[in-house]
Amino acid sequence: MVRLRVIPCLDVKDGRVVKGVRFQGLRDAGDPVERAVAYEESGADELCLLDVSATREGRASAVETVRAVRAAIGIPLTVGGGVRRVEDAARLLDAGADKVAVNTAALERPELLSEIKARLGAQCTILSLDAARRGGAEDPDSSPSWEVVVAGGTQRTGTDAIQWARLAVSLGAGEILATSWDRDGTGAGYDVELLRALADAVPVPLIASGGARTTGHMETALDAGASAVLAASIFHDGLTTVSQVKLELARSGRDVRLPLSSPTAR
Repeated sequence: MVRLRVIPCLDVKDGRVVKGVRFQGLRDAGDPVERAVAYEESGADELCLLDVSATREGRASAVETVRAVRAAIGIPLTVGGGVRRVEDAARLLDAGADKVAVNTAALERPELLSEIKARLGAQCTILSLDAARRGGAEDPDSSPSWEVVVAGGTQRTGTDAIQWARLAVSLGAGEILATSWDRDGTGAGYDVELLRALADAVPVPLIASGGARTTGHMETALDAGASAVLAASIFHDGLTTVSQVKLELARSGRDVRLPLSSPTAR
């Protein structure tokens, strides 16, 4: 059995960590290297670094930030934002990334996923899937569906998110980072219906993102089929720590890697 993972996310703009709600109203949340070191020390299994303005500004992810973070930590690092060609992905791996997440460019040219897989391997090829519910608010009396949003959440595409996930995996995506646009930054919990639909549709590992505020939210996401939970605000704002989340998950019977400093990890 593969252990469940807890992954802090660093949304980066202009060399600083930022956080907003539904990808908007960004506020400063610190230095990426300092945050990365603190999260690794707290027991993070991996780290995700997303350049949230790279696609909209038509540039590649800030390689310098990736290098600086990699020099400071030893845990796996996923990097996304502004990846338009396989050369962009290779450049990020050369800078220290272990995996590369693609969103907008892959939707525009799906063969990009196959190209990254062929050159770097499926284990390095991550589909970053930002999904918004069709019709807006959740309606308990109707079957939900979701569409892909791109360009940092500024563009709705009309593309069905579940169908796109299936195609992306068939082309080479080895993992899916699924973010609910509706829940991002709200603290209302993950979109569990979205996670269940994706888990039923694809055989690859699924990272839940968007809306976490409590460990209970994370437990619900894991029960829905996610193999990892990603969060930002609750860690950035000091509402809890990675270590505390993992201790609570372990107490509820989840198989997680506990920090070495934890008494129950000895």
